[in-house]
Order: sequence, then structure tokens, then C-alpha cells
Amino acid sequence: MSIIPSVFGGRRSNIFDPFSMDIWDPFQDLTFGNALRTPQFSTETAAFANARIDWKETPEAHVFKADLPGLKKEEVKVELEEGRVLQISGERNREHEEKNEKWHRVERSSGKFLRRFRLPENAKVEQVKAAMENGVLTITVPKEETKKQEVKAIEISG
Repeated sequence: MSIIPSVFGGRRSNIFDPFSMDIWDPFQDLTFGNALRTPQFSTETAAFANARIDWKETPEAHVFKADLPGLKKEEVKVELEEGRVLQISGERNREHEEKNEKWHRVERSSGKFLRRFRLPENAKVEQVKAAMENGVLTITVPKEETKKQEVKAIEISG
């Protein structure tokens, strides 16, 4: 497993930062086009960058929601790597141009995408559930109940 150095030259290794294992390097496939120096991303990076994911925490669970329009559940993989790393991946294929067709514009992204999130210690990784409806992937990771620490009074002698 590799951790990509940050833009500022340091490693993103904060154990409390759940995104510190995010493997996407936004500058990996960055090139500059024309005289305006506008950034251009490769098709694969664009597809990956468009895999938008929200992560919220409720009292009962961590909930991830990913917008994956046009994908079927068979085209998406949800895996647990090394026990505590949630990995979401898949591929959106480009439509093939037929001989008698002429494309005027192609803006929808295609290619592979991959996102990783380090789950916190309170995640019940053995009970992860995933569902896909209307192009939205929802992953629910239940949380262990936090035990309230018992306060014990200490008698003061003397």
C-alpha cells in the first residue's frame, strides 16, 4: 500500500484523518493544454475524480454515499482491505462509435475509479452492507457502542 505525498511535500499520515489513505493523486495525470494553460485531466483521472463520495457519521453507523450514474451494481466493487480500509472501485465504459455515427461532443467520463477510506476503530467491519439504487451506492458500516467509562470514587485517608 502506498501513501501519496501531499502537495506540500509531507506525508499525509495523520491517523485521525480518515482520508489520509486516499490514494488518488490529483496531479498525477495533470497536463496543460493550449496557451491559456488550462489544466486537462486524462479520461481515467476524470472518471475517478467524478466518483463523488459523501461520508457521514450517525450515532449508529458510518454511512458512505457515492454518485455513480449509469453504473450497474455488477460494475462496482466494494471491498475491505487489510480489515479496516474500505475500497470502492469500478469502471464506466465508453460507448463505441458505430461506422454511421458521428459524435459531436463527449463530456461524460469513462474509465476506472478507485477510492479508499480508512475506517475508524469503532467500525463493525464484519457487518458492512452495501446497496445501489438509482445510481447512488450506499455503504453502511455499523458502529460499536461506546461504553461509558465508569467513575470510581477513591477514599482519601488521613
